[in-house]
Amino acid sequence: MIAVRPWAPSMEIAPLPADAARCDVTVLVCTFNRSADLAATLDSLKHLQLDASLTWEAVVVDNNSTDDTREVVAARAREFPTTLHYVFEPMQGKSNALNSGLRAARGRLIALTDDDVRVPVQWLTKSITPLLQDPTLAYTGGPVRPMWRGRKPQWLDERGRMGGTIAVKDHGAEPFVFEERGKIPLGVNMTIRRELVERIGGFHPDLGRKGASLLGQEQADFFYRSRRAGARGLYVPAAALDHAVPASRLSRSYFRRWWYWKGLSQARLHALHGATELGVDLRTAPRVAGVPRYVIRSLARHFAGWVAAALLARQQQRAEHLCMMAYVIGYARESHKCRRAATTPVALAAH
Repeated sequence: MIAVRPWAPSMEIAPLPADAARCDVTVLVCTFNRSADLAATLDSLKHLQLDASLTWEAVVVDNNSTDDTREVVAARAREFPTTLHYVFEPMQGKSNALNSGLRAARGRLIALTDDDVRVPVQWLTKSITPLLQDPTLAYTGGPVRPMWRGRKPQWLDERGRMGGTIAVKDHGAEPFVFEERGKIPLGVNMTIRRELVERIGGFHPDLGRKGASLLGQEQADFFYRSRRAGARGLYVPAAALDHAVPASRLSRSYFRRWWYWKGLSQARLHALHGATELGVDLRTAPRVAGVPRYVIRSLARHFAGWVAAALLARQQQRAEHLCMMAYVIGYARESHKCRRAATTPVALAAH
């Protein structure tokens, strides 16, 4: 078990120096050994249209790649319509890369996306407009549409909770405040105020992907802290982009593995904060062998659902229940480890 620290120095995002150059918006992309995808993403970003009164930049953080990522960025920088910065982050991990990018960003607004997306020319404008118009908003998030690179399996319904496995999500055509629905945006399509990360910190280095690991929940941890600080965000249906879904992620085994790691990651997150996203106080929750009792009940419920779906030949429901069982097993295993190690849940203070 890896202990999750309440606070890590690398999460600190200091204000820009008084004499630092600034701009209105930074587009931040983190990448690791996907230079071909990155090249296509940068080719898409260079066509962004922004009001002439606004200035923007792009920052690419290379998270210790061994391919030709540096050369790809250098080549694209020569024809990019604005400044394209290259940042090398040798410490492996998505959170480390994000934090390096946040420190390098000069924009008062920072749009986060991935290295395998295609963006409409108005994507950035649609993402930042609510923040420019409403100072009470701290962030925005938009829909993420799939770019299938393999045949979509019949058992997959990406419109529900299974969409998160492949970073695809669409909450519909109406805007809403994330906090009022108990939801958070996907990291591939969200824009935040720099002042928010200066206030609460960046992304937790003990969470988030590292190499081939599927450890996650760095986004969820960030929004635990943002909500504790009273921040609000808006879902913006018009700020949609397209995200690649590799064929390698369209197998049942990948989905089960992803959900197992989500369960493990969320157990660490809950131990860190002492409560679930729905406000269940885990410090007082009844447990069996260190595992919250409601988690054990959910395993039984999903097993029964899986059996019923199998008997009725309902492929999508069967796949979903199987993934939920994998999630519960990962969560229960890590909860048991935390309890055995006498890990006391610690509330993460807002910085």
